[in-house]
Amino acid sequence: MTLSPTQRISTGLDTRPSVPVYSLAERDRRWNLARSFMEDEGLDALIVFGEGDAGPAPFAFDSWFTNDRPGVLLVFPRDRTPIALVPIPTFLFDHREAMHRGDELWLAATDLRLGRQSHQLVQTLKDLGLGNGAIGVMGLDPYLPAHPEGRIPYPFWHAVLNLLPGTDFRNVGHAFARLMMPLSEEEIAVMRHAARIGDAMAEAMVTTAAPGVSEADVYAAAMATAYRHGTLAPHIHFCSGPAPSASGQPAWGYRPQPPRILAEGDLIATEIFSYFGGRQTQHQAAIAIGEVHPMIEHVARIANECYAAGLATLRTGATFGEVSEAMLAPAEAVGAWLRGPQIHGLNPYGAFSRIPGGLIQAEGGDLYPIAAPRPATLADMTLEPGMSFAFEPSCGIGDHMVTLGGTVLVGEGDPIELNPLTAKLLRAG
Repeated sequence: MTLSPTQRISTGLDTRPSVPVYSLAERDRRWNLARSFMEDEGLDALIVFGEGDAGPAPFAFDSWFTNDRPGVLLVFPRDRTPIALVPIPTFLFDHREAMHRGDELWLAATDLRLGRQSHQLVQTLKDLGLGNGAIGVMGLDPYLPAHPEGRIPYPFWHAVLNLLPGTDFRNVGHAFARLMMPLSEEEIAVMRHAARIGDAMAEAMVTTAAPGVSEADVYAAAMATAYRHGTLAPHIHFCSGPAPSASGQPAWGYRPQPPRILAEGDLIATEIFSYFGGRQTQHQAAIAIGEVHPMIEHVARIANECYAAGLATLRTGATFGEVSEAMLAPAEAVGAWLRGPQIHGLNPYGAFSRIPGGLIQAEGGDLYPIAAPRPATLADMTLEPGMSFAFEPSCGIGDHMVTLGGTVLVGEGDPIELNPLTAKLLRAG
C-alpha cells in the first residue's frame, strides 16, 4: 500500500465525485484477517455484538464483517462463512431487496437467521458444534467513549454463560480492533469520500451563518448537504455564543426551547461526524461571525499549534503516546484547560490521548465536579500506514475555548490530512 498526501478537494454541491464501493476482495481481506486471528489465538469462532445506532461513536464491528445494515449479532466460525442473527424481519426484507437490485452482497440469504436473543445465539452455537469450543467475543471489552464497561447487556450475557457452561469465552475486542485500524486502499477511498461530505457540511454552515440567523438554519444547511451527498446518519455537535464551551447535541434538540439567534461576535463551535460506508471522518469546525473576542483568536492559534505538532509527530514507527504528548504540549505550556482528548483513534475508536483533568477554568467552573486526570489508552501502540485519527486539539483560557481539527491518516512518509479546512478558525461572511 502506497499512501501520499493530497490537496483538499473542492466540495461544492455541483461537484459529484464518483462514489467508492467495496469489492469482494475487500470482503476476503477482512474475513481472512479474522480467520488468521482465530488461528493465532486458538479460537473456533468469533461472536460480534452490533448495535443499530450509527451515532457519533458507533459500535458497528458487525457491519465491518457484513458490509450491511448494522445491528446484527454475528457468529463467525473459523471454517465457514459468518451467520448474522438479525433482530427483526425488516433486516430480511432489506437483504432481499438488495439481491433483487443486483447489489453485491457479502452474505447469502441462507447466512441469515431471525432473532438475536440469548437462547437463539446459544442454539446457533450448538447447531454449529461450538457449544464446548473456544470463542472470542467482541462487545465485552470497554469501548470508549460511549461504552466504558462494554456493550453487551448483562441479562443477555448472564443467560448465555448459564446455558453454555462448557464454552471458553474470551474477550478479544481490543485485540481485534487493533488489527482493523490499518485501513486498506478501498477503505481509504471511502474515508476520502466521507471527508469530502464533512467539508461540504462545514462550508454550508459557513455560508449560512450570519447575525440574525437561527442556529437551526445553520444546522439544517449542514444536514441537508450531507443527505444530498448520500451519507448515513450524519451527526453534529453544535453550540454558539460569544464564548461557547459546550460540546454535544444542540440544546434545543433535547430541551424544549427555541434555537438561539446568532449575533455579531459569536463563535459557532461544532463537531461534524461524517459517516459513509462504515467509515467515519470528524471535522472540528469553529466558525467566527464578524469580530470575535481577541482571546478566541489567541486560543485558536494555540489549538492550531497543537494540530501542527501532531502532524509533525504522526509518523510510521512512532507511538500513539508520543503523538498525544506532542499535541498536548502547546496547550499545557500556557496553562490552558481542555475540552477532551487532543487526538483519538477512528475506525474503530480505542486510542485516546491523555486528558489532564482538573476544574473547568471558565467562570462558574468551580461549581462543578473536578474531572480526574485520565491517562492515554494504547499509548504504546506503534503507528502503521493507513491508521486514521481524529485530530481535535482544544485550548481554553478563561472563558474562551476553541477546538479545531479534522481527520488525519498515517502515511508511508508524511501524514495525510483528509480535511485541513477545519484545522483553522473559519470565518462566516
